Amino acid sequence: MDNIIEISYFIAAVLFILGLKRMSSPVTARDGIIWAGAGMLVATLITFLHPGMHNYVLMTTAIFVGGVAAFWSGKKVAMTDMPQMIALYNGMGGGAAGAIAAVELLKGEFHSQTFLTLAVLGALIGSVSFSGSLIAFAKLQGLIRRPMRFPGQQYFNLAVFLIALGLAATLIFSPNLAGLVILAFFAVALAYGFLMALPIGGADMPVVISLFNALTGLAVAFEGFVLNNAAMIIAGTVVGSAGTLLTQLMAKAMNRSIGNVLFSSFGSSGGEEAAVEGSMKPIDAADAGIMMAYAERVIIIPGYGMAVAQAQHKIWELTELLRKRDVDVKFAIHPVAGRMPGHMNVLLAEANVPYDLLYDLDEINAAFPQTDVVLVIGANDVVNPSARTNPESPIYGMPILDADKAHNVIVIKRGQGKGFSGVENALFFADNTRMLYGDGQAMAGELIQAIKEL
Repeated sequence: MDNIIEISYFIAAVLFILGLKRMSSPVTARDGIIWAGAGMLVATLITFLHPGMHNYVLMTTAIFVGGVAAFWSGKKVAMTDMPQMIALYNGMGGGAAGAIAAVELLKGEFHSQTFLTLAVLGALIGSVSFSGSLIAFAKLQGLIRRPMRFPGQQYFNLAVFLIALGLAATLIFSPNLAGLVILAFFAVALAYGFLMALPIGGADMPVVISLFNALTGLAVAFEGFVLNNAAMIIAGTVVGSAGTLLTQLMAKAMNRSIGNVLFSSFGSSGGEEAAVEGSMKPIDAADAGIMMAYAERVIIIPGYGMAVAQAQHKIWELTELLRKRDVDVKFAIHPVAGRMPGHMNVLLAEANVPYDLLYDLDEINAAFPQTDVVLVIGANDVVNPSARTNPESPIYGMPILDADKAHNVIVIKRGQGKGFSGVENALFFADNTRMLYGDGQAMAGELIQAIKEL
């Protein structure tokens, strides 16, 4: 039986790795999710055959309740709410790792100091990921609308973290003091997760979600060692390493270090932002439709506003109309567009936009100077030329889509306010930019109607 269990865990781990590999491409991502899900099913079922396993009724009930809740929420969640759902589920993974550690610490049956140390580290990391992910969820859901900052906050946070490390060391080197020490340790670790995420602005949430995902994977791997569970070790290591790499790539896409994301006050210096020259110039849907219909090349840049308006299906309908008129249409996808990694790809896939029409920043930027019309729908910082031209801008140095280099730019936007990060966008004031004010889905519908009437 032991051999069957180990072989099953190995098969599950292989399915996890292959599934994650297939998730790296939009073309195979759906299959990757199925493969990884099959791996999780194998690992879960074989656990029931573990020697000494009991509480089958409780286990089955928990799996059933959790499975039904996840299936229902996954079917019902709107695409605009997908980032906060990811943050919440990621937090649950960290919480589960912390709960496993709590049970093992209370049992106190460790065969070596190494396993005790891994249990404590997993508990610390999992607890921080759990509470930090809850704050990320609250920010994305709009329950917390502004970063919460106060003087000396980073020093206070450092003190809390050092207390957590002190309690961790106490548990490792003086395990007989358990009980209240364990309770205090988890309380302080959870508090640090809250405090770590509270001052971070909403515009940085894609990086934060990715970071907490990496921490959750690391915590699961540590607890896998404690439980001698190969599937947990491999799955946690894969998730942790992939999450770390993704976090680094996301931070690079913003030209900021991870430390800057976590410990700076991005977009909230309190100083006067330099005034942007020019004015926003409106355009109506009929004129915008004519510009796009008679263009040779059009690039569409989606952002979170497209998700809010649920406009992806209308945008694809607009694209089909333009392609029937022999207009070359491409989609430009910035790595941090939206509120989570790959958000725009998922939205466009939902509307059945072919993958070969999607281009990332490095692939598409050279095409903008030869493009007749760029349509920006819901994107903001990722097309702000201040990142390239204004050293005083908070986003200076961030790689952007060079929309301003196109012959004409049409921006669909609800109003004249600043974007989610609070940074004024110089593109909206440029001479070659026209603002199409209104709801994204409604304006896309009017563009479609305008083109049909030609």
